[in-house]
Amino acid sequence: MNAPAATAAPLDAHIADYLASLEHERRLSAHTLRGYTHELDELHKLANGRPLAAITPADVRGAVARAHAGGLSARSIAHRLSAWRAFYRWLAGRIELEANPVAAVRAPKSAKTLPKALSVDDAAQLMNAPAIGGADANGPEALRDRAMLELFYSSGLRLAELVGLDVRYVKRDGYESAGWLKRDAAEVEVLGKGKRHRLVPVGAKALDALDAWLAARGAFVKHDDAPLFLSVRGNRMAPGVVRERVKRAAIAAGIPANVHPHVLRHSFATHLLQSSGDLRAVQELLGHASIAATQVYTSLDFQHLAKVYDTAHPRAKKRVDES
Repeated sequence: MNAPAATAAPLDAHIADYLASLEHERRLSAHTLRGYTHELDELHKLANGRPLAAITPADVRGAVARAHAGGLSARSIAHRLSAWRAFYRWLAGRIELEANPVAAVRAPKSAKTLPKALSVDDAAQLMNAPAIGGADANGPEALRDRAMLELFYSSGLRLAELVGLDVRYVKRDGYESAGWLKRDAAEVEVLGKGKRHRLVPVGAKALDALDAWLAARGAFVKHDDAPLFLSVRGNRMAPGVVRERVKRAAIAAGIPANVHPHVLRHSFATHLLQSSGDLRAVQELLGHASIAATQVYTSLDFQHLAKVYDTAHPRAKKRVDES
């Protein structure tokens, strides 16, 4: 049988029959068929005149190693192996095979994507951004938004940890705080992943922003006085609303990147590690159960910020008149 018209015809009859079954029985699109044709043509080249049934796992592993060394991405190699694996499953129903030579072969692990982080300049620009929508910079909403931004960047909190904060520890009527501000100690206690509590320092800039928000917060207190951050209706801030406020603040600041709370957490970790080099300390501050989760930050370039950071975190610096 000839290969379907939508695909280039490989020389091997078994591959041609398989592609025809994909087109006529499984009705795959022309685009998908082209992908299968390309990958199976690579298998045909690997066979180099031998029967496809003679391909061994060692042959496949060698092909994977060569493709990886040649710059083919782990994702593309995984796609190739998937196509080969499916072909051999189909072939096993038609000829006698000792085993599927691709069954136990795995693609190389994909390199971990480095977390996105703002530059120090962009982070400072965001912290000093004008109020969203041209609102009064000293109005309660603007003060609340600034306090949230500063706390994200100062302390590396997760979104759920920030919205779960109370203004102080509360235990009443069956309710108990999961996290709360300890203003006098300049720290927050948060409940992170795995129901683990941790204490996180709050820098001087964030404390100033929190104090300004706390002075205006009373206007938002209606039926629940526990949450640290409240909406105009007096409810605890919803995660989706906080994400939107962060995004809009970045737009107002003229930052082109897609900024969301996790970007601020990554920025906190990146800038702190670039300055201190203390991976264990950053692990504790982030609340990572494993050091492996924190090690991704060690792949970042430490040098270009070294002159900017002469203390562990720029927003934690005390003002000159406070020292």
